[in-house]
Amino acid sequence: MTSSSTALDGASIDGGLYTDVTDLARHTHWLNEPVSAYTTYGMGLFAVLLLVAWWRARRQGGTVMAAVLSIPFAVVLAYVVNSGIKNVFEEPRPCRALPHAFLVEACPPVDDYAFPSNHTTVAFAFTAALFLVDRRLGAVSLLAAVAMGASRVYVGAHYPHDVAVGALVGTVVALVVVLVGRRLCAPLVERLRGGALRPLLAA
Repeated sequence: MTSSSTALDGASIDGGLYTDVTDLARHTHWLNEPVSAYTTYGMGLFAVLLLVAWWRARRQGGTVMAAVLSIPFAVVLAYVVNSGIKNVFEEPRPCRALPHAFLVEACPPVDDYAFPSNHTTVAFAFTAALFLVDRRLGAVSLLAAVAMGASRVYVGAHYPHDVAVGALVGTVVALVVVLVGRRLCAPLVERLRGGALRPLLAA
């Protein structure tokens, strides 16, 4: 484990930008509740987009369905990789480094590190994967992912760099996993479409 003396000092990277955003939150109380609701429950939107992608893929080739079925694995792996990065850098949450900043969310426990943002990683993993399946769904997901990342700073949970790196991690991991899954699993999907799983894999 990294000692607190060598942990990443997020406040020195973009603490000023972070407080600019939280000051905005301080003066836009009417927006606090909607943003808090989205940052808490917004992941459900990505699950809905995945279901839409699966439904459409039933009428498409095995390669597309293989890509769709790879998405959950991509998202889980992105989360695991991101959590590992968190444990390496052990960046304290901004609410601890900048205790006078305005918070919409309560400050997490001391061992809940900030860098990178898990919410953003997952959102961008979904987005990158969906772009490989359906560009329109990917575009909708991108808007939702950007909003998710922005919400994490707005509520005071993360610095902007936490969000930026989380987006990068999610995107890279998802692209690799889905591209590999699409190539390796398409023949298997085609075979399974002729069996008992046909209702799930083909229209």
